[in-house]
Amino acid sequence: MKTVLIEVATQAEVQARLLASLASGKPEKYAHISFDTAEAMARTLTPLRWAMLETMTGAGALGVRELARRLGRDAKAVHTDLTALTMAGVIDRSEAGKYEFPFDRVKVQFELHKAA
Repeated sequence: MKTVLIEVATQAEVQARLLASLASGKPEKYAHISFDTAEAMARTLTPLRWAMLETMTGAGALGVRELARRLGRDAKAVHTDLTALTMAGVIDRSEAGKYEFPFDRVKVQFELHKAA
């Protein structure tokens, strides 16, 4: 099962995690998709886009029309959301124009705390 961890993490935290993984010689347990802030995560992963990711999880590569059919949404609106998710690095687009979220499982992690 290929799992992705969607998280809120600073660039320094992401770099530290990668350096620790390289130093240990052990791969990370999960693939990571990181956002700088909870606000950036919420802006990118709107409720309709979460539904899209849920539909795409484990589904393989899908075309815009097929995904729109599965979601019961307009193809143009789905294409707009796919473009935003692709630009954010959340999903992949193939040369053939199909879109894929190459994971079977999604974990989400972020912390809210008062600034010091």
